[in-house]
Amino acid sequence: QVHLVESGGGLVQPGGSLRLSCEASGVDFRLNIMGWSRQTPGDSRESVAVITPVGSPSYDNSVKGRFSISRDIAKNTIYLQMNNLRPEDTAIYYCASRQGAKTYWGQGTQVTVSS
Repeated sequence: QVHLVESGGGLVQPGGSLRLSCEASGVDFRLNIMGWSRQTPGDSRESVAVITPVGSPSYDNSVKGRFSISRDIAKNTIYLQMNNLRPEDTAIYYCASRQGAKTYWGQGTQVTVSS
């Protein structure tokens, strides 16, 4: 059974940094694509970063150069380091695990960028 638990969200000023964590169970990072998506009220969920089973990252253009996805296989945890945050990064951030045709989601963590 897949279980994803995000943490690390909060309120930060523009230009600041946050690191999100996603502790996973029932997932093998060496077999499944993992990623982070975000959603604001009234909008669809959008992918911001993914990491492949071999550890290759990719990013949406809106966060490229500012966000970094990584993983710790021993801890079964993935991270999203977010730097130079902007007000438009404000959203609920979700951890995701893609297994075949199915995607599993965590409960989300709120990130608010505001002065």
